[in-house]
Amino acid sequence: MRTPVAPIAITRFDGGSVSSADDLLVTEEPLEIRLGHGPEHDRKEVRLSVTMRTPGHDEELALGFLFTEGIITDAAQVLRVAYCENVKEEERGNVVRAELHPAIDPDPAKWQRNFYTTSSCGVCGKSSIDAIRTQCTVPLGRAPKLDHALITALPDRMREAQTVFKHTGGIHAAALFNEKGELLILREDVGRHNAVDKVIGAVLTRNLPMSACVLLVSGRAGFELVQKCVMAGLPAMAAVGAPSSLAVQLARDSGLLLIGFLRGDRFNVYSGEL
Repeated sequence: MRTPVAPIAITRFDGGSVSSADDLLVTEEPLEIRLGHGPEHDRKEVRLSVTMRTPGHDEELALGFLFTEGIITDAAQVLRVAYCENVKEEERGNVVRAELHPAIDPDPAKWQRNFYTTSSCGVCGKSSIDAIRTQCTVPLGRAPKLDHALITALPDRMREAQTVFKHTGGIHAAALFNEKGELLILREDVGRHNAVDKVIGAVLTRNLPMSACVLLVSGRAGFELVQKCVMAGLPAMAAVGAPSSLAVQLARDSGLLLIGFLRGDRFNVYSGEL
């Protein structure tokens, strides 16, 4: 069983003293996502992506990835996500296959495009945003009404629920809150985009509404994270760090409420209105 933390022996320097100590690190391992599709008598397999992730909630990660990349539009289109058994011993637990319903005829062109989360796509910002617009099938709802006090309280609520961060101090988090500021789902991962995919995958498996929720991420608000919110129909996103120019452009074009530099009692609104 893969674990989210790994023990390690270290040498600790503290002022003038040197000592040996035990420490915990966040686990980082590759996860390969494969896709099974076609009629029952002629199933085919496509190797979709390899992402560096923290083990745990791998089914949600795969489901969220398929959804936010536009390969599926509904969780019911996936029969199951399971670990592949016929792999090398060192790959065991790090390869999953998502089985599409035989009635689903996926578009192979979507398998070939460069995933923004794992490669440099080399296309201009306008092309990137146009691609998201054409793939998006979930309309954004109206952003929830969030007052100043509620928004500034979210990072502390997220931090309190981060179990792996408490032990390692080196992991990202994504947390979904409702309009009352109540924590619905939190996922941690060494990759920002993986944490978001895990949250969205959890929402899909539980069939929760996202129309009146806000997603908080522990790092910066890059284009790929805003993309995932737009694809999932999340109307509001907040980040502890800064957004990129392309992220703001996509948020404004899509009507997403985007908050950045959420620290202490301060934050900036880059898109939308409170």
